[in-house]
Amino acid sequence: MSGPSNRREFLIRAGKTGLALTGVGGLGLGLFSAGPPPAQPDGQTLPELPSYAAAGTQGRLAVARGGERAQGLEAALKALGGMEQFVKSGERVLIKVNAAFASPPAVCATTHPQILAALIDLCRRAGAKSILVTDNPIQDPLSCFELSGLAAAARSGGAELLLPRPEAFRRYTLPGGRLIVDWPVLAEPLLRADRVIGLAPVKDHHRSGASLSMKNWYGLLGGRRNIFHQDIHGIIVELAAMLRPTLVILDGVQSMLRNGPTGGSLSDLKDTGRIIVSTDQVAADACAADLLGKTPAQLPFIARAQATGLGNADWRALGPQEVEASGS
Repeated sequence: MSGPSNRREFLIRAGKTGLALTGVGGLGLGLFSAGPPPAQPDGQTLPELPSYAAAGTQGRLAVARGGERAQGLEAALKALGGMEQFVKSGERVLIKVNAAFASPPAVCATTHPQILAALIDLCRRAGAKSILVTDNPIQDPLSCFELSGLAAAARSGGAELLLPRPEAFRRYTLPGGRLIVDWPVLAEPLLRADRVIGLAPVKDHHRSGASLSMKNWYGLLGGRRNIFHQDIHGIIVELAAMLRPTLVILDGVQSMLRNGPTGGSLSDLKDTGRIIVSTDQVAADACAADLLGKTPAQLPFIARAQATGLGNADWRALGPQEVEASGS
């Protein structure tokens, strides 16, 4: 091993592995269950979820180029009329991050804490009454949120971090669904929210081809959800049908081109310099596919979601706002 780049990659890999093992061995192990969480004590199930879309905001998409994450996010939202178009004074906002792995921000396997901090700030400035941040990670939740920097970003912005626990789940059946049938879903944050924003990195995924905004809702499932890997594209589409968000935001400042979804090496990443913000999660994913060097046709869940009427895979047909973030 020679050169600063190789040494840096080695340290990231070693740190990622060591910290993950520490977290699994000693931090909040009781928060994660390999089996399905029990139903609510009173036997309640989750009713059909409402649309969290803000009135009059359908079919919008903006792409910000260049700049830091906070600059890009603010520039993209400004092109869509500002956060005030989506979050009103007194509303309760849920931010669904991707905190799946106990890994440092540098490997881009999780939502980056910088963009989470920026989003919390924008929601606050728009008048949000409260802000929740949540996910049901693959690894130990407390370790994942702490080591990714997402817990610190939530705390510093005054947001509430909601870690998954059995009583936060309710069983849910998607109307017309084939996979999400009597399945535990992380219901508490959804029931407490007026608006829902998905915030995810742009990255490769060895099963689905990409992990983007629609795949991000996978973290709302409890139980032995790995059985859905047998029909990964089907579950992504059903998740998109289950959750009609206010906004989805994709961080493509750096995109993970290979070895997803965990990555682990800086060589897996490419500087793609984009922040994508949309009210159409199908369009957002189709736009982000370009950053991975893929077409929507190579990602079956995009075509299936469009065929189901969940959005428009032809994102350019939305007349996207494309702006420069630098100096915004």
